[in-house]
Amino acid sequence: MGNSLASIFSSPAAGSAVVDSSHAWIRLAVSTLLSTVGGVGMWAVVVVLPAVQAEFGVDRADAALPYTATMVGFAAGNVLVGRAIDRVGYWIPALASSMALVAGFLLAALSTSILQFTLAQGLLIGVGTSAIFGPLIADISHWFNRRRGVAVAAAAAGSYLAGTIWPTVMPPLMKAEGWRFTYVAIGLFCLATMVPLVLMLRRGAPIAVAGSAGSRLVQPISLSPTALQVLLVIAGLGCCVAMSMPQVHIVAYCMDLGYGVAHGADMLSIMMAAGVVSRVASGFVADRIGGVKTLLIGSVLQCLSLFFYIPFDGLASLYIVSLVFGLSQGGIVPCYAIIVREYMPAREAGQRVGIVIMATIFGMAIGGWMSGWIYDLTGSYAAAFLNGIAWNLLNILMMVLVLWKARRGATAMA
Repeated sequence: MGNSLASIFSSPAAGSAVVDSSHAWIRLAVSTLLSTVGGVGMWAVVVVLPAVQAEFGVDRADAALPYTATMVGFAAGNVLVGRAIDRVGYWIPALASSMALVAGFLLAALSTSILQFTLAQGLLIGVGTSAIFGPLIADISHWFNRRRGVAVAAAAAGSYLAGTIWPTVMPPLMKAEGWRFTYVAIGLFCLATMVPLVLMLRRGAPIAVAGSAGSRLVQPISLSPTALQVLLVIAGLGCCVAMSMPQVHIVAYCMDLGYGVAHGADMLSIMMAAGVVSRVASGFVADRIGGVKTLLIGSVLQCLSLFFYIPFDGLASLYIVSLVFGLSQGGIVPCYAIIVREYMPAREAGQRVGIVIMATIFGMAIGGWMSGWIYDLTGSYAAAFLNGIAWNLLNILMMVLVLWKARRGATAMA
């Protein structure tokens, strides 16, 4: 173990490490910690939104623009940074992204208008945060074969851990010192922690031991890489349009039912905490039955839980359904990275995982808006839940098609 710790700081020679080694597990721990710290970029803007709106004197729609810009930058960054890591490895793009994240928080704290704040959020914080999600997941997938599902899921869980930690840490500091000081403090904290963590990931891509139990080739499937990519993009869009309905609107839904904001916020926290559990658990399942079947299980359970929201609207029932929803949906997104590694060349993992992650982010953004639009039209969230179920069924259809094509490919190779 001591040699593994020392090797983290050694020369980043390509192929100098072996998959499934002790170094790989240490790298996973560092990656998860990096994701938890860097994940602040996705959550900070949500926490400071009311304070920013009040200071700049804008309406709620304009105040929401920084969040939209952050998600657009995050989506684009997953593809751009993913492509970069396929060419030069993880640590250099990740270091540049970390510095962009730091600069984004510092410049956002100095902004004098909502436009400046929005640009800092989108161009720097959004893009900077992207390196700790899709690209990081793609990178860690190269270091594992036997436990790839667990590794990918654990790395992806960092974003959910960030969602439970940062919204809790920020409000007391904001109350005492204001949102600008809080942003500066976050920027300096990211500088002090993320740069050393990224430097611990300097080792080059590992090598698999030929013929070992952990050695794994790309699995056969009767689809071209482009066709599989399209199906995964559609599936990612569908699952996350559905996923966004409870995540974005559960607080407002509880307000409409007369339960208040506090209960809705508690349900959201339960979803996130359950999501961490389901992400890690799905990794163990994926290592046994594969990414496609694991994703299908999660998607079917998510669809059922969305349906349960419609008839069961009592307070206790909503807590239970929210727990079930969190346990079902947390493992879905990491499975896309596992599927990419199972059926596509490893050298393309960064870009292809990034493209699918971008589709899931757009799905969350579109779904959140679409549910609100349907609510405005109907005056009820029932139709919005049905809309989410329809998009969820699209995801299931795409994944059933992928499973069928995978079985045909395996039969043809037999």
